[in-house]
Amino acid sequence: MSEFQTQVLEKEYTTLNLGPTHPATHGIFQNVLQMDGEIIVSNEPTIGYIHRAFEKLAERRPYNQIAPITDRLNYCSAPINNMGWHMTVEKLIGCEVPKRAQYIRVIIMELARIADHIICDSVIGVDTGALSGFLYIFQEREHIYEIFEEVCGARLTTNTGRIGGMERDFSPKAWEKLEYFVKHFPEKLQEFENLLLRNRIFMDRTINVGAISAERALAYGFTGPNLRAAGVDYDVRVMNPYSSYEDFIFDIPVGTNGDTYDRFMVRLEEMKQSLSIIKQAMKNMPDGPIHADVPEFYLPPKEDVYSKMEALIYQFKIVMGEMGVPKGEVYHAVEGGNGELGFYLISDGGRTPFRLHFRRPCFIYYQAYPEMIKGSMLSDAILTMSSMNVIAGELDA
Repeated sequence: MSEFQTQVLEKEYTTLNLGPTHPATHGIFQNVLQMDGEIIVSNEPTIGYIHRAFEKLAERRPYNQIAPITDRLNYCSAPINNMGWHMTVEKLIGCEVPKRAQYIRVIIMELARIADHIICDSVIGVDTGALSGFLYIFQEREHIYEIFEEVCGARLTTNTGRIGGMERDFSPKAWEKLEYFVKHFPEKLQEFENLLLRNRIFMDRTINVGAISAERALAYGFTGPNLRAAGVDYDVRVMNPYSSYEDFIFDIPVGTNGDTYDRFMVRLEEMKQSLSIIKQAMKNMPDGPIHADVPEFYLPPKEDVYSKMEALIYQFKIVMGEMGVPKGEVYHAVEGGNGELGFYLISDGGRTPFRLHFRRPCFIYYQAYPEMIKGSMLSDAILTMSSMNVIAGELDA
C-alpha cells in the first residue's frame, strides 16, 4: 500500500472549541473537542478562567472577613457557603450555637438549596428547547431572594449569618414572605413538573444521556445530587448532621441510571424535601437567643458601642481583625447545592488562617465530564454539563 493510500485511510477528526465564552456552557469553561462528525471522540477541558485565589485571599483576612468571599464560590446558593464557613470556625473555637439560630440557619440553607436546584433544573429544560418552564419557575427564585433581602439586606451575595449564630432574628416581614413562599411554591413547582416530567421530547433528550455508574461516580469522588442520581444515598445532612438536621424528617431521593433525567429528577424531589424541612423548622422553631455568647466574634449592639467602653473595645478589635483563635486543625462539611462542601482549616493561633482548603464539589465531579460525554453528540454534551450544574465560581475558586 502506498503512503498516499495510507493517509487516505486514516481517520480525520475536527477540532472544535466549546467555550470558553460559549453561551451554551452557562459559564467560563473551555472544552477542546475532537469530533467525528457530530460524535465526540475525546475532550480536553481547561479550567481556571475566573480563578480568584480564594484560599490565598482567606489566609490574608481575619476570620470574620472571609464570609463575603465565600459568597462568590457557588453563587447560586451563597448562604450555604456562608454557613459552612461559620460552622468551621465554630468547630475550631468550640462554640455551641443556640438552637433557634440553628433552625434559622436550616431555613436559610434549604431556601438556598431550592434556589440552586431551580436554576439547574430549569436550565436543563432550556437546553432541551423548553423555555416556558424556565420563565414560570424563576419567579419563585425571586421570592426566595426577597426573603434573603429581608433577612440580610442582600439577594445574590448574601454574607448572611455570623460566627456564633445569626446577626439578627427574622423580622415579621421576613416571616410573612416565608409563609407566602411556603404556601404558593408547591403549586408552581407542580406546574413546572407537569411541563417536563412526562414530556416525550424532554425524556428522549435526557434519558440515557451523560450517564455514569455508581462505581465510577464514587471513584471520581462525586457527592450531592450527581452521586445520588447514580444510586448512592450519601447526604452530609444525614451522615454527619450539623445545625440540628438530626431533628428533621426527610427522604434522600436517589436515581438508578445516573443520567441527565435522573439528575433532573433527584433535584426536583430534593426541592420538595427542602420545603418539608422548612415547614418543620417553622412549626418547631425554638425560643431563645440567636447567637452564642462569643463577644470575641459577635459585634455588640450599636447602642452599647456608643455608650459602653467594653462594647466599643470589642467592636474595634473585631472590625480590625485583632481577635486570635486557638491553634488547631479542623474539617467541616455541609451539604451544598452540588454536594459535600468542605472547609479544611489550619490555625496557628494568629489573626488569620494559617492554611485553608476548600473542598468544592464542582471541581471534583467536573473531572468526569470527558468520560461522560465521550461517544455522545455535541447537543447531548451541552445537556450533560447543564445537568451536572457546574458553577464556574465554585469550579475555579
